[in-house]
Amino acid sequence: YFDNVPQAPADGILQLSVLSKADSNSRKVDLGVGAYRDDNGKPWVLPVVRKAEQQLAQEAGDHEYLGVGGLPALTNGAQKLIFGADSAAIREQRVYSIQTISGTGANMVGAVFLKQFKQPTDAAVYISKPTWGNHRNIFETAGHEVREYRYCNYSTLGLDIDGMLSDLRAAPRGQIIVLHACAHNPTGIDPTAEQWAQIADVMQERAHFPFFDCAYQGFATGNVDRDAYAIRLFVERGFELFVCESFAKNMGLYGERTGCLHAVVASSARVAAVSSQMNRLSRATISTASAYGAKIAGKVLQDPELYNEWIENMELMSARIMDMRTQLRARLEKLGTPGDWSHVTSQIGMFSFTGLNLAQVERLRTEFHMYLTNDGRISVAGLNTGNIDYVAMAIDNVVRN
Repeated sequence: YFDNVPQAPADGILQLSVLSKADSNSRKVDLGVGAYRDDNGKPWVLPVVRKAEQQLAQEAGDHEYLGVGGLPALTNGAQKLIFGADSAAIREQRVYSIQTISGTGANMVGAVFLKQFKQPTDAAVYISKPTWGNHRNIFETAGHEVREYRYCNYSTLGLDIDGMLSDLRAAPRGQIIVLHACAHNPTGIDPTAEQWAQIADVMQERAHFPFFDCAYQGFATGNVDRDAYAIRLFVERGFELFVCESFAKNMGLYGERTGCLHAVVASSARVAAVSSQMNRLSRATISTASAYGAKIAGKVLQDPELYNEWIENMELMSARIMDMRTQLRARLEKLGTPGDWSHVTSQIGMFSFTGLNLAQVERLRTEFHMYLTNDGRISVAGLNTGNIDYVAMAIDNVVRN
């Protein structure tokens, strides 16, 4: 029965993780993992998450199923976080939110929904070049044709805004455009407020559907409102849209798989139909969402004291990553490493698109036991005061030689 099943392509990130774990060299540096690490290179459980866990333990709750839409404390809190507590869309009851298996599950539920109901029915999904490695996999698995729009200017390692706008303008009307709300993965390149307005202009002209993926709100700049700017702009412009939201990075709930899919519709009269179909798809895939991570996140979002502490925790993580960017750039410039390294600090969020080529990446891996993705992306969270000099020296070596 399984004789005709071909071997699937290897997942680059997972393969990199296997290689890193197998390397016992004492100087090994893992810059591939998409998870926050403290200055000792260790996983960091947010203090506010510990407090929420302790409160849950004291409450001695049960392990009953959640409702099909998920935990209201999470979904309602997540709505306000993404769209703003004073959002007109929420006030007018034009938003429906469903709990998902983190951001990946939100992407998949949204992808399957659009495959069934997109207009026009032959609309393709456009992803940035480059994008998160799983985007293409998700949308193709859901049955969509996937195309790319220009995003990264590989010469400057900044945003190719002209290429992006040109591709969005040239696309047939009514296409589905996947947009990174903040801290673009893998490049760390975000549009400015002015550029977001240009993107919104073109998408309105061409009647495109925005599909936002938001995995780093609050983690990118340390400010949840600033990181939600693009989403709120599009909602204010009157777009109907999807937003995928993950609490893996900003709450450190990686393994708890806690997220939401939000739909913003033009009229509250449409919510009943849209919500029924979102619930149906969720029921078909996961039956009901997992409770533990949702209870933690819901408690943090709903308790003012815990919420304020969470903001402080995110500011700390964001500040450490910004400091590592500054230090890495300073060391490379002090070494006189060939090239312009200003992009290290102009990019934002967990990842930096270094501009290193495949040959240089492979040398870093084999000669210096440094693990980063083949496209030259590094997780800045993997840098710390104990390894940053070594990392800068290694990069200088492979670039210079």
